Amino acid sequence: MNIGDRIKFQFGGQEKEGQVVKIFPKKVYLKVDFPRHPGKIVVRTIAELEGKGPEPKKKKKQKKEKKERMQRAEEKKKDEEEKK
Repeated sequence: MNIGDRIKFQFGGQEKEGQVVKIFPKKVYLKVDFPRHPGKIVVRTIAELEGKGPEPKKKKKQKKEKKERMQRAEEKKKDEEEKK
């Protein structure tokens, strides 16, 4: 991998192609032409481009956790009312 090389990488579930602008020991800066933002610089790890890195983690939805907390709070209130 050298400066000026064209590399394909994953971006938003699609495969994009970018030109290498800068190279560091663990990261690569790629110049990508998007429809509404030509020349955008995107940073990727070398491991991610080579397919050796860990898969990106997806965030959990907080709705379930919030519902569980609300249910526990309601149960706690009912228990307190029963004790009185």
